[in-house]
Amino acid sequence: MPIEPDTQARDRKDLAEALRGLRHAAHLSGERLALRCNMSQTKISRIETGRALPTVIDVERILKALAVPDAVADELLALARRANVDYASWRTYARVGLYHKQAELSALESSSRVMRHFLPAIPTGLLHVREYATETLAPTVDGDPVRNVEKAVQARMDRQVILDDTSRTFRFLMTEQAVKWQRAGTGAMAAQCAHMAETNRKPNIEIGIVPQGARVPGTPMNIFVVYDDRLVTIELFSGEVALRDPRDISQHLSLFDLFWAHALTGDDASSFLEEAADGFMRQRN
Repeated sequence: MPIEPDTQARDRKDLAEALRGLRHAAHLSGERLALRCNMSQTKISRIETGRALPTVIDVERILKALAVPDAVADELLALARRANVDYASWRTYARVGLYHKQAELSALESSSRVMRHFLPAIPTGLLHVREYATETLAPTVDGDPVRNVEKAVQARMDRQVILDDTSRTFRFLMTEQAVKWQRAGTGAMAAQCAHMAETNRKPNIEIGIVPQGARVPGTPMNIFVVYDDRLVTIELFSGEVALRDPRDISQHLSLFDLFWAHALTGDDASSFLEEAADGFMRQRN
């Protein structure tokens, strides 16, 4: 089913109303349902009033406690899965200022302890040097939204202070193509690779690089970031999808581990990045 941004609020409202209606039909109080589900009465109330979004697992527990028929349960579980997916287009961010997206990311990073970035196409903004960031944030094709590039770049640079917070752990996993794809001029590419090699030496940061020749039993389909074990964001050409279902999060953590197992890490990753920087410098000269 396609993701439609304008249906998200309706899906969540419909889910809350349906769960509340089913409880009433079962002649159960919120307290009794909470006991059957091993949840707090407050959580049940927040779910039924739409103030809290239940996970798919939460909905499964409630439906089981209410002995809901399979056909109805399947329909509501599908609704719960849709409700646990967010989509925001880059045009939406551009209308309010792309730098607001950088502020949103900064807030996410500040509320997370372990962040895993899977980067099969391009390094993440947390690792960018200014010139490279400018190239990646500039519109590239007809239809790209107009944006204040200078303001967005500065916001991206300001975000990078979080990397110095040693109470947080960052793991950046890239393919060789992500490192070497010439998204900017050779000087900027050399600086970008050298900067990543240096960043890899920070005590709370690990960079992994899957070399082109490695045989990996998986396909690197898209960029994603896992924040702790509570949220996954996935980048598309047109926008970003956020997933909150624990099973989706678990799947992406497993995918990250799969590719990480085939990556160069530690000094090997730093050496790879330094050699890539040297290669771009030779091209420049």
